[in-house]
Amino acid sequence: AEFCILAMLAHYKSFLPNLRNQARKRWERFASTDLEGKTVGIVGLGRIGTETARMACDLGMHVIGTNATPPAPCVERFFPPEDLHQMLPLVDVLIISVPHTPQTENLIGKRELELLRPSAFVINIGRGAVMDEPALIDALQSGHLGGAALDVFAEEPLPASSPLWEMENVIVSPHSASTSDKENERLVSLFCENLRRYLDGQPLRNVLDPELYY
Repeated sequence: AEFCILAMLAHYKSFLPNLRNQARKRWERFASTDLEGKTVGIVGLGRIGTETARMACDLGMHVIGTNATPPAPCVERFFPPEDLHQMLPLVDVLIISVPHTPQTENLIGKRELELLRPSAFVINIGRGAVMDEPALIDALQSGHLGGAALDVFAEEPLPASSPLWEMENVIVSPHSASTSDKENERLVSLFCENLRRYLDGQPLRNVLDPELYY
């Protein structure tokens, strides 16, 4: 969730161009824009998507989203998965936060990207297979999209030949957005809690549904 907020701020506050100017020792004032008032659409309002929605609301953004279950209270409008195409033209930022399943493979393709507003910003923290990567590259190269922040890719590590590496409006993250120095502590805490729950005959947390793949 924090990675999504970081990516939006970096994009709309012109942070990447400013870093490049710093490396060149070039002083160049710039005008950026605010997250407040922009609409973010979250595809996948699970725990990560819901936390992202909460943070975006705190920054004054309008949050809409789609999921198989009703969303968190801070989401202003809910679209069932089959109405994804109705949601896409409404968003300034599209965040993809769904797992890779038979239902989500290539969920965001050429048609979906075309439905986004011109200069929309795309963030993918789900899985690379959820997005048609060549279609994304085409949309970025054509100027239809304003940029992207990608933590997952169709092929990992991302091949050196990928044009995504050299795009100045793209953030490439090596599938590490959730990696934190607190990760092991959280995993051990979850394991111990589930062990207590198991011994007490209580339902476990974070149980995989083999039919849903998550």
